[in-house]
Amino acid sequence: MVGGGGSGDLNPSVPIKIFSAGAAGCVADLVTFPLDTAKVRLQIQGESKPLVRGQKATYRGVFGTIFTILRSEGARGLYNGLIAGLHRQMSFASVRVGLYDTMKEFYSRGSENPGIAARLLAGCSTGALAVAVAQPTDVVKVRFQAQVRLPQGASITRYSGTMDAYRTIAKDEGVRGLWKGCLPNITRNAIVNCCEMVTYDIIKERILQYKMMTDNLPCHFTAAFAAGFCTTVVASPVDVIKTRYMNSVPGQYGGAINCAFTMLLKEGATAFYKGFMASFLRLGSWNIVMFMSYEQIKRGAAKLQKSMESSL
Repeated sequence: MVGGGGSGDLNPSVPIKIFSAGAAGCVADLVTFPLDTAKVRLQIQGESKPLVRGQKATYRGVFGTIFTILRSEGARGLYNGLIAGLHRQMSFASVRVGLYDTMKEFYSRGSENPGIAARLLAGCSTGALAVAVAQPTDVVKVRFQAQVRLPQGASITRYSGTMDAYRTIAKDEGVRGLWKGCLPNITRNAIVNCCEMVTYDIIKERILQYKMMTDNLPCHFTAAFAAGFCTTVVASPVDVIKTRYMNSVPGQYGGAINCAFTMLLKEGATAFYKGFMASFLRLGSWNIVMFMSYEQIKRGAAKLQKSMESSL
C-alpha cells in the first residue's frame, strides 16, 4: 500500500488520501514548475520551423533554457500557467494518487498481497480517470508554458489570463478544444501512473519488507527517485507528442498519430526525447517532493482526524 506498511501507519481514509494527494501535487508543482516550463519549451522547439544547419537553437539544455527565459521574460515567464497547473493538481493528483490504493484493493479483491497485475490495472485506471477529469486544465497549462512572455507591450500574448484561456479555447475551438490531446494524454498518464505508482509502491514495500529502512523520509525519497527515473525513460516519447499536439493550432496536425509521424519525418527519432533531461529533473524532483509531501500530509491529516474523533 502506498504510504502503508510502517509501524506509524494510521490507515487514513479515502477522503484524506484524496485531499493529501491534491495538496502534495500542488506543493510539488510550486517547487518544480520552472523545470516543467523548460521541458515544454525544449519539446516544442523546432516545431513550426526546423533549425537549419549552423542555426543556433533558442533554448539549449535545461538550465540554459531557464536562464534564457529569465533573461528575456523575467521570473514570471518561468511560472506561466502556474494557476492552471495548480487547478490540474487538485483535480488530477487527487484522483490518480489518492484513489490508487482503493483501485488496487478492488482489482486484488481485498488481498493483503496484491500482484503486479492488480497494481498495473490500478495505475492505468486512476491515471485514465484523472485525465478525463483534468484535461482542460492541462491544455491551458501547456498553452501558457509555451507562450513567450515578452516585455510589456512588445507583443500580443495568446491569452491574457487563466480564465481567459478557458473561455477563448472553448469559444474558438469548441468544448472539444479543452479536451484536445485527451487520447495521447490518457496513454501518457496510464503509462506515467503505472510507472510512478507501481514503482514507488513496490520499491517502498521491499525496503520495508527487508527492513533496509523504516517508513520514514529516506525511504520515501529512495522510492520516489526510482519512480521518477523509470517514468521518464518510458513516458518521454508520449509526453513530447502530447505537448506538441496540445500546443498546436487547429489543423496543424491531423491527430496525435499524425503529429508523431510528422515529428519522426521532419526531426528524426531523437525528437521524441527532446527535453529528456528537463523531463527527468522535473519528474524526478516532482516525484520526490510529491511523495514525501503526500506521506507527511496524509499522516498529519490522519492523526488530526484520529485526535478529533477521540475527543468527541
